[in-house]
This record gives sequence, C-alpha cells and structure tokens, in this order.
Amino acid sequence: MELSNWSEENVDYMYEQITRKLRMATGGSIKAGSMKQEAYEDLKDLYDIVMSKNSFSISEIDAITSELGKLRKG
Repeated sequence: MELSNWSEENVDYMYEQITRKLRMATGGSIKAGSMKQEAYEDLKDLYDIVMSKNSFSISEIDAITSELGKLRKG
C-alpha cells in the first residue's frame, strides 16, 4: 500500500495496523476525520516505528498511545 500521501484510507489503514499490532481496544474510535491532516507525517513515522518492532514494553505502548492522542484534532 502506498502511504506516502495523506488520504482517509491511508490514515484508517495505519491506525488499524498500529492498534492491531499493539492489541489496543480503542483503535476503532480513531478515524481519519479525527486526525489533523498536517500531522500525517507524524502518523507515518509512528506507523513505521511500530511496524518495525516485534514487541513492546508497557511504557512504549503508553508512549505510542499518547502520541496517537496528540495527533487527533483538538
């Protein structure tokens, strides 16, 4: 999947993959419409980091969750 440019489909896909990999129950509540479009590169960076790791500590999951929250529209 080509993720270099913002689209609602790309945002939804990355959130879904991140939450699936981290086994987060709250991922479904985060949708493209709730993300700041200018934060797309940050989401892509976060996605790349999450996908590159095989396991996560509790503190890493907390940090990732916090970053996802910051990307949402205020």
